[in-house]
Amino acid sequence: MIRVEIQPFLKALASEKRQEIMFLFMSRNELTVTEIAQLVGIGQSTASEQLAILKRAGILISRKEGKEVIYYPNREKIMDYMQQFNSFLMNCCK
Repeated sequence: MIRVEIQPFLKALASEKRQEIMFLFMSRNELTVTEIAQLVGIGQSTASEQLAILKRAGILISRKEGKEVIYYPNREKIMDYMQQFNSFLMNCCK
């Protein structure tokens, strides 16, 4: 059984659009909601909804600068989730 702690992580990454959003951070440290919406090809409100899911799961962090909300990966939390998931995979299928 998957540990409860990593379920929000897996659920947040279950969407192809959210995965696409996360891939944007491979070449950028931070992005605004507007930039994400444009790069992924979705509306700004849809981008905000998808970002909120990733933020609730602890995958992204945000800060506000004026009217813009800037998102960036929570690398420490992501690494923690990955270690837990790796441990699960190493022990599940013996």
